[in-house]
Amino acid sequence: MLFLQISLLAVLLGGGDNENAFQDQIFRIIGTLSLHNRSWAKSWGSGWLGELQIKSWKSKSGGFISLRPWSNGNFSKKEMTEIENLFEWSHNELLNLLHNHASEWMLEYPFEVQVTRNCELHSGEIKIDFWRIAYQGSELLSFQNSSWVPSLEGGTRAQQMCKVLNQRIVFNKMLHLRISTTCPRFLLGVLDAGKADLQRKVKPEAWLSTGPSAGPHHLLLVCHVSGFYPKPISVMWMRGEQAQQGSQQSDILPNADGTWYLQICLDVEATETAGLSCRVTHSSLEGQDIILYLDHPTSKGWIILAVMVPLVILLTGLAFCLKKCWKHCEPPPILLPLERFQQPRDSKHT
Repeated sequence: MLFLQISLLAVLLGGGDNENAFQDQIFRIIGTLSLHNRSWAKSWGSGWLGELQIKSWKSKSGGFISLRPWSNGNFSKKEMTEIENLFEWSHNELLNLLHNHASEWMLEYPFEVQVTRNCELHSGEIKIDFWRIAYQGSELLSFQNSSWVPSLEGGTRAQQMCKVLNQRIVFNKMLHLRISTTCPRFLLGVLDAGKADLQRKVKPEAWLSTGPSAGPHHLLLVCHVSGFYPKPISVMWMRGEQAQQGSQQSDILPNADGTWYLQICLDVEATETAGLSCRVTHSSLEGQDIILYLDHPTSKGWIILAVMVPLVILLTGLAFCLKKCWKHCEPPPILLPLERFQQPRDSKHT
C-alpha cells in the first residue's frame, strides 16, 4: 500500500501546473455476454479511462486490443498476458454457470448479461467497485469483500445466483486478491503513461446552419461544435446576455480522432432572429469564448451559402442567355455528300 501511495503522489504532482488534472479519474471495464441458446454465445468487452476507450476485447480474439500507445500503463507484456488469461478464465466460468443454471435462475434464452468493474481515484484515494452483474439491463448482484451480494431489485433470481456463486470460496478469494492488487496499479500506470494525451486540449470549431422548421414562418437554427477535447463543454443560444430557453442539445458524440461533437438547436419565429448568437465555452479557449452572431454571418455554413447563391444565379443566367442566343441564330448550312451533285456519265464517253 505504501508503494501505491508513493506512485500516486508521483502521478499527481509530476504534472506541475496540472497537478489537479487527475483528482477524479475512473477506469471501467464493461463486458456483455449475449447467449442465444446453449450452443451459441458471443461476448465482447471494453476498457475506459474516464470517457476515453483504451482497450477492447472479443471472445476468441486472442486477447485485449490496445487503442492507445500507453494503454498497458507500466505493465510488462508478461503481466498483461496474465491479466488476459485471468479475464478469459473468469469469462468462461461465468458463461458456463449461466448455461448450467439458466433454468434454475429463470434465465430465458436469448438473453444478455452485463458485467462492470470500476477502479476509481478520488482526491488521492483509490476505491474499487469490484464486480456488478446485470440481467437484461437490470442489476442483479455485486461482488464485495470476497462474496456476492444480491441487489434489492434482483429478487429471487439474484438470491439464487448469490447462493451458487458464494459456494466458490477459493475462486472468490483469488478474484478479490487479484483485483485489489492489479486494478489500482493499472490505473496509476495508465494515468502516468498517458499523461500527455489525457491533459491535451483541443479547441473546438463552430458553425451555424438551419434545419427543417417546425412550422411556417419559423426557423430551426443549429449551432454545430466539433473537434474539442476534453469532453466538458458549454454551448448556449443567447440573445444578448440572456440564455434562450427551449433549445435542444444533442448527445456529445465521439469523432474518429478522439475529439467530440455536438449540436444545439433553437426553433424561433422568422421575424425574431435579431440579436441571437451561439456561445461556446471550453477549457481550451482559456476564457475567450467563441460567439457566432446570427446577424453577422461569419460561420462556415453562412459563408458557403453566401458563395453558392450568387454562383447559382450566375449559372442560371448564363444558361438562359445561351438558350436565347441559340434560338435566334441561323442554323449553319447543311453540307450534303458530293455524290448527290454529280451528273450521271454519258454512256458514249464510257
